[in-house]
Amino acid sequence: MGISSVLVLLVLAMFLAVGLSPSVEWFMRRGMRRGIAVLLVLVVVLAVLTLFVLTVAPVISEQIAQITENAPGWLQDLQRNETIQQLDERFSVIDKVQDYVTQGDFGQQVFGGALGFGLAVLSAVANAFIVLVLTIYFLISLPSIKHAAYSLAPASKRGRVSELGDKIIRSTGAYVSGAFLVSICAGISTLVFTFFAGLRDYSFALAFIVGLLSLIPVVGAVVSGVIITLLALTVSPTVAVVAAIYYVAYQQVESYFISPKIMARAVDIPGAVTVIAALLGGSLMGIIGALLAVPVAAALLLLHREVFLKRQDAR
Repeated sequence: MGISSVLVLLVLAMFLAVGLSPSVEWFMRRGMRRGIAVLLVLVVVLAVLTLFVLTVAPVISEQIAQITENAPGWLQDLQRNETIQQLDERFSVIDKVQDYVTQGDFGQQVFGGALGFGLAVLSAVANAFIVLVLTIYFLISLPSIKHAAYSLAPASKRGRVSELGDKIIRSTGAYVSGAFLVSICAGISTLVFTFFAGLRDYSFALAFIVGLLSLIPVVGAVVSGVIITLLALTVSPTVAVVAAIYYVAYQQVESYFISPKIMARAVDIPGAVTVIAALLGGSLMGIIGALLAVPVAAALLLLHREVFLKRQDAR
């Protein structure tokens, strides 16, 4: 494991700890000690994850396997469409995709064989365990970590630094919690829509994919809409149009009603900054970078407003 991988795990663990911190503080305000509050929050989180793995994960895995199995047939159906045939004659896109999916070494190229797949699973489990242990440590030690960080500031400015630091941590925690709630809303709405839109065989898989992608700002929503529309096209062009209209409409509802209410406590950040931050974060650190980019950008904007602008106004 390289240094960059270790740093990513550290940042991810701290990110999760900050996201779970509001729940811990909620129990502490009701008279519970921090250690007990952390234990209770972790028990709830692990119980939910265990329930998900035991009940929903097998269904999702089966549906994803079914999508993979049916993909070559869907490509053949698309080739019978006159418009698709004209495009394929010019660019041969479908032929290339079909050859890649149906060739015998596709699984070898994707997973690197059974050994490679096993090592990938083992690595993912090990990384998850490391993140879990670090998250527990950061959750328990967050007050002392904050105190040590604030002590680095001069005594005359320590109060102001502490105030800004606590504000950044609260807004980041609100953003993380809100992002997961928005993700759950997106997944549930996708589950209901696909179940009644003729895609019930893939409802859980699509709900999981959309919920996961919705954590990635801007880009995730676009990719989710494309995936659902393309799969709806395998049912009929009418269903594909309905799916596209539904997803555009849902994004408007999410952007103007769901997200503002859930993200009310998070730091406000302009849409353009969100797009730029997500693209930069994704290019630097992949999916993890895209997830972390928005709260980091929000923290920088907060410092800009509270420190730089006020200093400029005072001159």
